[in-house]
Amino acid sequence: MRWLLSFLILGLLSVVQAVSSSGNRLLVVLEELAEKSKYSKYIADLEGRGFSITFESPKSDKVALFELGERAYDHVLLLPTKAKGLGPALTPKLLLDFINAGGNILLTLSSSTSTPTSLVSLLLELDIHLPSDRKALVIDHFNYDTLSASEKHDVVLVPRPDAIRPDIKNFFRGEGKGGEVIAFPRGVGQELGNASPLLTPILRAPRTAYSYNPKDDVEGVEDPFGVGSQLSLITTMQARNSARFTVIGSSEMLEDAWFDAKVKRSVGLGGVGSDAKNVKTANQAFAREVTAWTFNEIGVLKVGKIEHSLNEGGVKSNITNPKIYRVKNDVTYSIEISEYSWDKWVPFTPPTGDVVQLEFSMLSPFHRLPLTPSTTTKDSTIYTTSFQLPDQHGIFNFKVNYKRPFLSNLEEKNTVTVRHFAHDEYTRSWGISGAWPWIAGIGATVSGWVVFVAIWLWSKPVPLKLTTSGKKVQ
Repeated sequence: MRWLLSFLILGLLSVVQAVSSSGNRLLVVLEELAEKSKYSKYIADLEGRGFSITFESPKSDKVALFELGERAYDHVLLLPTKAKGLGPALTPKLLLDFINAGGNILLTLSSSTSTPTSLVSLLLELDIHLPSDRKALVIDHFNYDTLSASEKHDVVLVPRPDAIRPDIKNFFRGEGKGGEVIAFPRGVGQELGNASPLLTPILRAPRTAYSYNPKDDVEGVEDPFGVGSQLSLITTMQARNSARFTVIGSSEMLEDAWFDAKVKRSVGLGGVGSDAKNVKTANQAFAREVTAWTFNEIGVLKVGKIEHSLNEGGVKSNITNPKIYRVKNDVTYSIEISEYSWDKWVPFTPPTGDVVQLEFSMLSPFHRLPLTPSTTTKDSTIYTTSFQLPDQHGIFNFKVNYKRPFLSNLEEKNTVTVRHFAHDEYTRSWGISGAWPWIAGIGATVSGWVVFVAIWLWSKPVPLKLTTSGKKVQ
């Protein structure tokens, strides 16, 4: 019965495992445990999705991102702190090492507290720039909540972006979704540099917004930090190892007060609507999607079986993944791709208008071909293509390099040797139409020689006759 009890325990553990594809260990860094109550719904949602949460103060001696050279946590959530530094366990270098080791980080900012210097340095490493005035926040005199910010206009209302993935409502495409709005209260705007192609803004400020410190007693702003769409309210970065980093400019977005809040749109709200009705914010659903993407619950791709084989006369060979091919062979290539969606693997379908491509390359691609879905299983899609190898021998690679925003990177490479024709594999001369005149010339020469010899042998000389005088006559 002991083995049966162990089996049942393992079964229960598999049922309650985290929905994240990369693990359930989550470190939440906040200055005081009493602040948990402000994020009770957000934290309860994380726990309900199976995350094992550890709460630590940034100054605690127990905080350690690594243990014995390995990641101690799979994900880190950094909530605002009043401290100027995060201590020796959360230095910019250690946070970058955590990302390089495959860990995911969700960072929240607040205009009410000064961002620690270590986090500012970390963001600069990633080419994300914050206002030099640490108290600056995003203000919009046209797109604001008239109920909570009728005077300061510091609660900016932004249309909820649509998504690019169909299973999460086309996540983060950037188009308005049926009038739903996101409340961005008293947040910090970020400017993104042009040096890093890995940065992608999820939520941009309206074109009438700007960054401003309301404590500055001036009538106008002459040189703001950023205006309009220059300001990113929520920024994501996916590293080359598919580790994810997200910056939310307003930590108040995650608080309970804004999950159920009702806002009233200002009249003439450009991009959100022109009515003045009270509407409920979509902060809770949007925060869930942003967190799910950051913590590898959605948008994660996995490669299963990869096969390539000869395709002779339209019939696929039983020998898969050979190491050597011959020039001009017909080859079939297939790759199995799955996508993780919340709690299970599902067949992967590229976004509309996009395709997965195969490169057959040496130093540069000789072929770049679209892969078409041929078979769909319960949890994967098999993409296939057939083509003829080039008339070039050498070392080649079957390569699939698929990198798209909000999807984890796929880079699969299989190396094969392509040899030239063997001496007995070349086409015979009579099978080449261009050689027919030369063959005909050889045939004519041989035939002429045979005819000449035959005539020469047949035309023997006339025998000589002797006369009585002893002279030869014909």
